[in-house]
Amino acid sequence: MARHAKAKFSRGRKEPFKSTRTTYLIFCEGEKTEKNYFEAFRRGARVEEFLVLGTGMNTKSIVEYAARLCKLDDYAVYDEAWCVFDKDSFTSEQFNTAIQKARAKNIKVAYSNEAFELWYLLHFRYSDTPSSRTSYKKELSKYLGTEYQKNDLNMYGTLLSLQSIAIRNAKKLEQNHVSNSPAEHNPVTLVYQLVESLNSLE
Repeated sequence: MARHAKAKFSRGRKEPFKSTRTTYLIFCEGEKTEKNYFEAFRRGARVEEFLVLGTGMNTKSIVEYAARLCKLDDYAVYDEAWCVFDKDSFTSEQFNTAIQKARAKNIKVAYSNEAFELWYLLHFRYSDTPSSRTSYKKELSKYLGTEYQKNDLNMYGTLLSLQSIAIRNAKKLEQNHVSNSPAEHNPVTLVYQLVESLNSLE
């Protein structure tokens, strides 16, 4: 059973006090790819609690699920809640609505259009051409020197030395898009925002 962060109480005081360390609750659309990557993430000294849930849900369902759990006592204690999901084949309306609902519930979104594997590819090269998950997998296999496996437990460690390159490339991609519709931002990934947030706590 996952250990949950609890409210802290200072000695000699009756009221709880806020820890200076940050707690994270991360909801991943995929049950393996995103979950394995973030579970392997190097915890900074200021990261107190770090719970990653692989939900196996789609864009709409994962946001609704996250919103429900964040209301429960065991989960409401987390400082930051994030949803990680992809555009894939979902309609523009479904994708945009999921992002809007998450932000309305104070849940941050690290989305990718169209697939999480774009984040991996950006570790190796900048790419501003829309592509499919299948194409990303083929190109990743070339760069990795072995067939890419979405359930690979070692992807975080394999890519860590190239992470700063991926962040730079992801930011450059984001700057290319000016539309108010995230569904039209292709390719793009905001995974870098969650990565930077976690890195800032080292």
